[in-house]
Amino acid sequence: MLSDSLQFPVIPASLAELDEQRARYLTTRQEEDMPIIDAHMHVWDPTQNYHPWLCDEPMIPFRYGDYSAIRRPYLPAEHLQAAGEAHRLLGCVYMEAEWVQGDALKEVRWIEETARESGWPNAMIGQVWLDQDDIGEQLERLCMSGMVKGVRHKPAALERHDPRLATHALPGSLRCPRYQSGVSEVARRGLIFELQVPWWHLEELLPLLQRHPEMPVVINHAGVPGDRHPDTLREWSHALARVAVWPQVMIKFSGLGIAGQAWRLEDNREVFAIVLRHFGVQRVMFASNFPVDGLVTSLDTLWQAFKDLSRGLSPEHRLKLFCDNAVRCYSLDTNGQ
Repeated sequence: MLSDSLQFPVIPASLAELDEQRARYLTTRQEEDMPIIDAHMHVWDPTQNYHPWLCDEPMIPFRYGDYSAIRRPYLPAEHLQAAGEAHRLLGCVYMEAEWVQGDALKEVRWIEETARESGWPNAMIGQVWLDQDDIGEQLERLCMSGMVKGVRHKPAALERHDPRLATHALPGSLRCPRYQSGVSEVARRGLIFELQVPWWHLEELLPLLQRHPEMPVVINHAGVPGDRHPDTLREWSHALARVAVWPQVMIKFSGLGIAGQAWRLEDNREVFAIVLRHFGVQRVMFASNFPVDGLVTSLDTLWQAFKDLSRGLSPEHRLKLFCDNAVRCYSLDTNGQ
């Protein structure tokens, strides 16, 4: 059972309301009526479950710096409450939250219980270890749950863009034969391959796309552009362009905070324009990455920023970014079954 002390007097809406809410928004054109599916968020309770990065000391190096504020329980009702009344949040997709290796099935069961008790999340991306000999067995266990739509295992990566990219052979990276074999197992089962990797490693995805053109791929956090220096944005944009030519690749506009400062609209206008130019309205999903991005912004501020960024698009196109693409990508049940 979820801790009674962590319950809030709010209940998530049902995805069965999505069609009605879409119609209402298309009629009123009012942003508060726009239905939202959060395509990438986390819930956790480190008082009950073991996440090494949330539980152990010392804390790990983290791209947002000190993350002590999120080393506490965060459950669906708090997420809904944090969104506020201005945002019609109807559903969410849970992203694996780095439980200890070997606990992937336990994570699935905990998320299933969370969904039964709270109504959220509506789907999940499970944890696997793609470079392990038992990857087939790992995937078979995860596929027993109808909530699991795909998997993530962050590949090993260099800390910065440097000349070693041309020759590196990092174990557990996108170039690693064992990791690539694991990706092939993901493709064979028709699962989504969720990829979080610094942009300078995105080119290493190309051989896997060529090998598995049927495998859906979702790039997390817009390919992690990092700083906003013009040279960085130019090279990051080039990396996105290389993978965007493959139609099965989608991308999440999420996780775009900068260490040491609040999330700012002006830091992300060009980033959004570049992502949209490469992937189009059919393959971009807005997502919160909460509670992680709670280190740099509030959920209300973030969704308002997404609305500001997309205001020049048609209502139909905005619906794709805020909900329709997530429903399609993750095969969400909008019939309330």
